[in-house]
Parts: sequence; C-alpha cells; structure tokens
Amino acid sequence: MSDSKEDKPVLGRKPLGIKRTVESGQVQQSFSHGRKNTVVVEVKRRRIIGKPGEGPAPTPPVEEPVAKAPEPAPRPPVAPSPRRATPTPAPTPARADLMTRQEMQAKLLREAEEARMAAMEEARRREEAERQAASEEERRRAEENRKAEIEAEQAAEAKAQAPTASETATEAKEAAQEPVQVETPAASEKATANKSAAAAPAAATGATVPPPRRFTPVTPAKRPEPAKPDRAKRSDQDRRQSGKLTVNRALADDDSARARSLAALKRAREKERRSHMGGIQQPREKQSRDVVVPDAITVQELANRMAEKGADLVKALFKMGVMVTVNQTIDQDTAELLVEEFGHRIQRVSDSDVEIDTEADVDAPETLKPRAPVVTIMGHVDHGKTSLLDALRGTDVVAGEAGGITQHIGAYQVKAKSGDIITFLDTPGHEAFTEMRARGANVTDIVILVVAADDGLMPQTIEAINHTKAAGVPMIVAINKCDKPDANPQKIRERLLEHEVIVEDMGGETQDVEVSALKKTGLDDLIEKILLQAELMELKANPDRAAEGTVIEAQLDKGRGPVATILVRRGTLKVGDVFVVGEYSGKVRAMVNDKGKNVKEAGPSVPVEVLGLSGVPMAGDQLSVVENEARAREVATYRQEQATKKRTTAAPTSFENMFSALSTTQIEYPIVVKADAQGSVEAIVNSLNRISTDEIKVRVLHSGAGAITESDVTLAAASGAPLIGFNVRPNAKARQLAERDKVSLRYYDVIYDLLEEVKGEMAGQLAPERIETVVGRAEVKEVFPAGKKDKAAGLLVVDGLIRKGLNARLTRDDVIVSKTVIASLRRFKDDVAEVRAGLECGAVLEDTNDIKPGDMLELFEVEERERTL
Repeated sequence: MSDSKEDKPVLGRKPLGIKRTVESGQVQQSFSHGRKNTVVVEVKRRRIIGKPGEGPAPTPPVEEPVAKAPEPAPRPPVAPSPRRATPTPAPTPARADLMTRQEMQAKLLREAEEARMAAMEEARRREEAERQAASEEERRRAEENRKAEIEAEQAAEAKAQAPTASETATEAKEAAQEPVQVETPAASEKATANKSAAAAPAAATGATVPPPRRFTPVTPAKRPEPAKPDRAKRSDQDRRQSGKLTVNRALADDDSARARSLAALKRAREKERRSHMGGIQQPREKQSRDVVVPDAITVQELANRMAEKGADLVKALFKMGVMVTVNQTIDQDTAELLVEEFGHRIQRVSDSDVEIDTEADVDAPETLKPRAPVVTIMGHVDHGKTSLLDALRGTDVVAGEAGGITQHIGAYQVKAKSGDIITFLDTPGHEAFTEMRARGANVTDIVILVVAADDGLMPQTIEAINHTKAAGVPMIVAINKCDKPDANPQKIRERLLEHEVIVEDMGGETQDVEVSALKKTGLDDLIEKILLQAELMELKANPDRAAEGTVIEAQLDKGRGPVATILVRRGTLKVGDVFVVGEYSGKVRAMVNDKGKNVKEAGPSVPVEVLGLSGVPMAGDQLSVVENEARAREVATYRQEQATKKRTTAAPTSFENMFSALSTTQIEYPIVVKADAQGSVEAIVNSLNRISTDEIKVRVLHSGAGAITESDVTLAAASGAPLIGFNVRPNAKARQLAERDKVSLRYYDVIYDLLEEVKGEMAGQLAPERIETVVGRAEVKEVFPAGKKDKAAGLLVVDGLIRKGLNARLTRDDVIVSKTVIASLRRFKDDVAEVRAGLECGAVLEDTNDIKPGDMLELFEVEERERTL
C-alpha cells in the first residue's frame, strides 16, 4: 500500500480499500463509422511476471490475465522522444515484485499496440510483394511477346536467305528457350528475413541485455528495413484495410489485418482491364447529329442535345464575342452558329408549331358538296328581327325575351317549301352588342338587314351596314312593318343611298323585299331571294373530314356544365370526337339541335349545342377536332400560356405616361359581373368600360358566365364591390353568404337598366361640383377699430351687392390676402341685411384684421351640384 502518484502514472481511478484477488479494468474499442465499445478486462493474481529486460524470475505465483496477448520478440532499446520526455521515476518500492492493476493495463495496451503495428507492417509487406510480382509478370509477358515478334521476323527473313537461315533460326530458338532468371523483391526480402533469423540467436547470446523498461506509454519503435515507404504517402485504401484494433484482435493469434472487400477487388480488376484495353483503343469518329433547336434554349441543354461538353460551347461563344454561362439562354440564330461549327445539322422548331393551322388545310375540289346557306338577321333594336324569324320558323321566340330585346345570338334551321334548308342567326340590335353583330357578320354567308318602314335608319342599322361591308358578304334588305298605316318603304330605299346601299329597283345589286312579320306577308319572296343568292354563291363544303366550327354562344349551365353553340363550317362533328376550342379542350358527350333533340352528328352549316367542354370558351373561338386527347391538351396548354403571357405583359411606358399616372386622381369603381352567356358578359363589360370618365372608371374584378357562386360573393365582399347578375341568380349558400357579409346583389334582365343604375352609382362616388358665382365687389375706404381685437372696414360697394354671411376674398393689388366671411353689416348705426352698389357701409370680417385702405373685397356664393356621367 506504499504506492503513490509520484512512483508511476495512474491510468484509471485508484482502487479503494484492500487489493482484491481479481482486478478489473476497461478498454475502449473503436470501430468504423465512429462506433465505440467498452470492454471490461479482469485479471486474476496467480503468478508474478518479471518486468521486461530483467532476468528470469523464480516461480512464485504471478498475475495471469484472462485475455492474453502474444509475447513480443526482444527489440533493441528505443530512444525516448524529445516531445514526450518523462522524468526519472523514483526507486522501486519494496513490493515492486507484485504488479498492480494499472501496470497490467499499461502492459496490455503496449503489447496490443506492438501487435497492431506488426500486423500493419506485415500487411504492407505482403501487398508490396504482390504488387512487385504482378509488375514482374507483366514485364515477363511483354518480353515474351517481343521475342515472339522477333522470331516471326527472323522466320520471314529465313525464307529470303536460305544459306544462313537455319543457323539464325537455331540461335534464336536456343535464346528463346533459355530460362529467364528474375530476382523479385519478394525473394530478396525473404532471403534477408532468413539471414536475420539465422543471426538472431547469435545476437541474443552476444548482445548485452537492455535496461529494464518502465511501465509507461512508449512510442512504438521503428524497425530497420530497406526502402520503407513513407506512411504519410499510403493510400486511403491501405489505411482502410489496416483495420482498427480491438482486444480480441490484439490477443488473437491470427492476422489482424482486414481483408479487401469483394467490391474493392472487382473495382481493381475492372480498372486493370481498362488500363490494358486503353492502349489499343482507337479514337472514335465524330458523329453528326440532327439537333432540334427551339426559339430559345440554354447553353447546357444545347450541349446535351449535341452530345458535346458545355465548356466547349461556352469557349466557342466567347470566341464569337458572346459572354454567357452554361445556364444562360441564347436565341435560335446563335444556336445555329454553334451547331454548324461543331459539325451537326440543325432543325428549327417553334412553340407555335403546336398550333393548328386551319388556313393551310384546303380541301380538294372533288371532295366538296353543296351545303345550306348561313343567313344572319341584323338591324336596329325593336325593328322586328326576332318576330320575322318567328314568322319564318312558325314559332314565338319573342314572347320569352326580357323587355322584347334579343340579348343572345340564336341559331335556327328553317326548311323551305321546296325542301331546302336555311340556317338563320338572330343577332341583338342593342348598341351594347356590337361584338355579337360583328361575329354574326363574320360567320355568315348572307345578311338580311331588317329596317322598320315606319322608323327609318337608326344607329344600329348603320352599324350593321358597316359590319356587312367589312365582312364582304351580300346583303338583302327586308323592309318590315309594311302593314302599318304610316309605313313608307320608298323613303327607306332613298335613305339607304346615303350609305351606298343601292337596291335593284334603283339600278343597284342589293335585293330588297317588303315584308310584315305580324301579317306574315312577303315571307315566300324573302326565302326565294335567299335561295337565289345562295345558288349564285355556290356554297360547298367537305363533310367527310374532321369537323371545324365557330362558337356562336357559350354559357355555363347549372345541370349540364359548360355548353357552347357551335356552327359547323366544314366536316362532320360526331359524338365522341375530341376537340379544341379556344383555350379549352373537350370531348363531345352530347349534341342538341335547335329543336331540343339529341343528334349523333352535325354536318356543315348545322348549329348544335355541344356538351363536354372543360371550360366556357369565348364567343367567336374556333373549334377543331383533333386525333386524340393528348394532342388536344397540348394545343389547349399552349393557347393558355399565350393568353396568360398577353394578359400579364406590361405595355411599354414612357416618361409622359409615368408622370400622367402619378398626377392622376382617378377613382376606381369595382364591380363583379355574372351573366347567363359569354356573349352577354362581353357586351356588358365593354359597355361599362365605355361609360368610364377621366375622374372615375369601372374596374371589373371578375366576369364570367354562370350562376352566382360563393367565390363571387367572397370576392365582392373583400373589395366592397356590388355583384351584378344578368339573367342569373345566386344559389342558396351564396345568398346566405351575401346576407352575412352585406354584399349588394343586383339582378337585371334588360341591359338598359343595368347601365343606367351603374352610371348613377358611379356619379354618386364623385364629390359634388362646386360652382362659384360672384355677387358683388366693394372697395375699402377706411379702417376703424371695432372692439378690443376686431377691425371694421368702411366699404364702398362698387358692383353688385353685399349681403351678411356671404363668402368674401380680400385682395390687395390683385393678390388674395385672405378668405373670409361677412360677420356683420351696418349702414350708419343700423344693422342691415344687404347693401347695393353705390352705397357705403361698414362691415366686420371674420378671422382677419389685415385690412388696409385701398383693398378690394370680392363677394361670391358657392353652389354644389351633383355629378352626372
């Protein structure tokens, strides 16, 4: 128990109490991936083991550890490291023959470290020997191949030189058969090891015994060996294969070096095979490719399509003077220069190639067949267009119209007595539906201009004439209401001359007919002239092809979803066809004709309602049948992208526009519009935009076809905008939400009322107009004190009159000094209400005392008027 901390280093905590028979300690193991494990080592005291370097001790009982490590061979003494110099320990105490637990742990650690170093050294030597053997084998094979080539050359020369050929071949053969003695480093190392082993006993007997070694951690000694490589230069693979030391490996007799994995062996063999094959590989011939280049492409994407390196393309662009990186976008012309420079072929493509080009698709003349004419009825509002069509069809459409005004485009088919089919389009006559009239004129073959004989030419009649001339279609003038007493058809014909419309009776080419929709007179003449005009035009179309048509009207039906009225122009539209219309794609689920019957197909000039759209298209959009749904989605996606780009692209600005935008004080009137049809929505929105002024403008937050939904109410509530429903109503949930959020719901079925009320609401948003009227002028002759603070002005009324309580401006040298009000007015000593021109008076002015003789007082009244649009 006389051991102390100064005698030897302590590796663990010092045990307490009497020493036990069994000593235990802990050794920490380290594994790959940062794993660790702690192992408990127990030592039993059996016999005493002498310190290294001392003579053989007698056989008293010595401690024997449970886990043994192999005894290391004697090594020469090692000089202490200068960095870890330890002080000279004190003399060994009396009980130095007994080893403590700390000494045993230090001994085990030291022996384990020596065993690990020996295993690592042995593994390195083994690998070095294998590497040397492989290189020698490769050298021997190369030598044999070289000799075989020499023999082949000598054999060829022997055929040309017969006298000396046999001798030369014999000598070459003998030289080839001589054994090649190659001394490998492994053999020399083995011989050196044998010599060292033979000299070991002599060295053990003749050498002096080294001094005893202290039980302190000692740096492992480096064994002398020839041409030992630097450990720092060893590869990562050797370091991984060396493994990590554990107690089991330190005490085991087998090799502690970790073997190479199967994957590592496969990688090494593959690398060696590639190195052998690399010498005989021939450079591949450059392959020319067809490179597809869009309108804009990144440098890296172009490099991938050309199978070239991106750095090479950047280098070529730098030589051209274009400073870009691989992630930047270049145009199609620059990409073409790169493609041609690298020896490839370019194929130009564009995003617009996805679009369907209907103009280039022309039918052959032999495939065309006669079709029914499409007739559009146009004219001013309330001139009897729908009544005339009802008379032709034998129906009563006008009875169901709100206010007797047509607000949609109606498409119908009429069968004449001769069996011929005529397709009629009924357009609105109100001024708000200009776009509908223009669409009707563009998709029609013949225009019937309806003019009331008792009313004459009106603004929408003149507009219909202009649309017809712009579309380049023939016109037939139908003078309606000829049954009225005050009807004057001749006056209508004369008024048409003002707009260059000359009827046949006056020597022109325009046909005219006098009709009465109420009495149903002149209808046969009208149909006869329509058929005559159609026969002259020779209307034909190809019914045996994919259908193409035009959207006449579109709406969102509550039970059927998006519904569009399609007028087929060519081809035959069938149930199940996949189509694209505007920005939407779809598949024909069902078709309904103008009589409400389901049909399976619709040929040229046939109007049908189509169900199966993915959205509500715009009126006037083109419908095209495509081969499959993937093609339809591709075209629809491209059109949506173009529409979004057009909608979000900012207009080019200038300094004038910027300053005008900054200085404007225009008020916005937000509004949400929902209507029953897309055409009505378009007409309402355009009409609302036209009533905007410089001071206030309409801002349509949302517009669409269909019933009023919860999302519409939420949008209107968030912006405080009224929600206008044209021929539509909200559902139950939307109505409850509108009542809760106090949203103003307004329903209309006549566009007149809608526009008038919106105008009134917009005018109410403006401040009232202030109008100033000058009522009199007076000159300040003298200033008198009036009380402690105020001053009274002696005035001479020059013009008009002065009244108490009027607004006044005090000017001095035509510069306004103050704006005030007449507080009191006196003439002599009496208070008066007003003083007229030419008289003198005294007046006290409010909020001002800056009055001097010679000042002028201007009196005026302010009148506020409500604003109107």
